[in-house]
Amino acid sequence: VCRYLHRTEATSSSSSYYFRCSNFNTPTMKISTTAALSISALATTCHSWSTPHTTAFKARSSSISSRSNSALFSAAVEEESAAAATYADPSRYLSDHPNNNVPPHIAALVGKGLHTKPNHPIGIIRSKIQEYFASQPHDYVIYDAEDPIVTTTQCFDDLRIDPDHPGRSPSDTYYIDDTTLLRTHTSAHQSEHLRSGGDTFLCAGDVYRRDEIDSSHYPAFHQLEGVRLFPKEDMKGADGLTGDEWTSSPECNAIGEDLKATLEGLMDTLFGETEKKWSEDYFPFTTPSYELEIKYEGEWLEVLGCGVVHEEVLAMADRGDRRGWAFGLGLERLAMILFEIPDIRLFWTEDKRFHSQFKEGQITKFNSYSKYPPVFKDIAFWIPEGFVENDFFEMARGIAGDIVERMEMVDEFTNPKKGKTSKCYRITYRSMDRSLTNEEIDALQDELRERVEDLGVEVR
Repeated sequence: VCRYLHRTEATSSSSSYYFRCSNFNTPTMKISTTAALSISALATTCHSWSTPHTTAFKARSSSISSRSNSALFSAAVEEESAAAATYADPSRYLSDHPNNNVPPHIAALVGKGLHTKPNHPIGIIRSKIQEYFASQPHDYVIYDAEDPIVTTTQCFDDLRIDPDHPGRSPSDTYYIDDTTLLRTHTSAHQSEHLRSGGDTFLCAGDVYRRDEIDSSHYPAFHQLEGVRLFPKEDMKGADGLTGDEWTSSPECNAIGEDLKATLEGLMDTLFGETEKKWSEDYFPFTTPSYELEIKYEGEWLEVLGCGVVHEEVLAMADRGDRRGWAFGLGLERLAMILFEIPDIRLFWTEDKRFHSQFKEGQITKFNSYSKYPPVFKDIAFWIPEGFVENDFFEMARGIAGDIVERMEMVDEFTNPKKGKTSKCYRITYRSMDRSLTNEEIDALQDELRERVEDLGVEVR
C-alpha cells in the first residue's frame, strides 16, 4: 500500500513512506535538547526557497524517560506554539514560481499541529505510541515540530525513490518550486537524523499529498515512524556482508525478529491482545520488508509497513557501518478505527461538538452529532490524452472545500468513431455543520464545469 510502489492501492489515511497506512499507563518522556533546522543548514540540498523567510526554524525534540506523558505536551507548549505560528504562515507555501502548485486551501492547513494537541484524537494516538516506546529498553528521541518544507533530495533521493517515479509528479505532490515541496511523508526527515548521529528516534508530523476524495482520503494527514540502529558489536558477524549475503544472515534475521516483536507489542497496546499476521512486501528503502495485519472486531486490517533499513539508505546518510530497522504508520487510520470516526474531514473541524468528546489519554467512541443530507451532482466530459484524475479532484476541492465528501467515476465509455473517451463523475456534497441548498451547490457546480476546461477536457 505504499504509494511509491503501488499507486492504485495508495491510501493517504494509512500510508507513509512505508505506510499503507486501552489505557496504557507507563512513564513517558521529558523535554531534553532542541534540534535546530535552519535554512542555512539545509543549503547543501536546497537550491532555492520560494519564500523570503530566513528565520532559523526549530524542530522540537525530546527523549523518552520516566515522567508522565502530560509533561511532553505541557513543557513544550511555548516552543510548539512558536513553531506552529511560523509554519501556519500561508505565504511560505504560496508563490508565483511557475512550478508552485500549492493551492490556498492547502497552505491554510499547514501548521495546525493536530498531532501535538493532547485532547485531539490524533494527539491521543500519537501519545499512546510514544508511551509504548517509553516502556522499551532504548532511549527514543522524539521529533514532532519539523519544518514541513523539505527538498526533493530529502523526500525522494535519500530514500532510493527513482527520478521518474510517479510519486514525484506534480499531480501527486505539492511543490513550492523546482527543488522544494511540502513533505509527502515523515520519512523525508529520516536521513538527516541518521546523518546527525541518531540511533533510535520517532518522527511525527503532518504530510501532504494530492489524492482522491472520499471519507478516508484527505490531502493533509499525519504519520509517525520509528528507526532503531543496532550496536556495532551486535552486528560484527555481518561485517562486510552486502546484498543477498546480508539479507540471509543471522544478524539481519535478528533485526527483523526484533522489529516484529516490537510492533506486535505496539498493536497489543493500542488494540488489546489480538491475532496478527505478517507478509513479505517490497519498499525501495527497506529490505527485507514486511506488512503487518491485525484481526480487529472480526476483520483483518492492514496497519503498517516496515523493514530492515536498506544498505544504500544508510550509506547515503553516512551510516554505512550500521544496521537497523524502520517502520511507519498513519495516525488517522488508527484513530478512525479506535475512536470509530467515520469521516477523515472531522479531524480538521473546529466544531466544539467534536472536540468536546475527547480527553487526553482516553480512547472513547465518537458519537455523531449530526448527519446533514447530501446533494449529488454529476459532471461528464471527454478527456484528453494524459488526463490525471488527481488534478480534477484538486480543482473541485479548491472550489468547494471540505463540503466535497466524495468524488467517484460512475460511467466511462469510448466512442469508436470519434476515438474519444468520456468519463462521468458523481460528486457528493455534504457539510458536517449545516444543510446545503441546491442553489449554492448549483453555483459551485457551474464554476467547476467552467474551470475544468482548463484541464483540456470537453464538457458534455
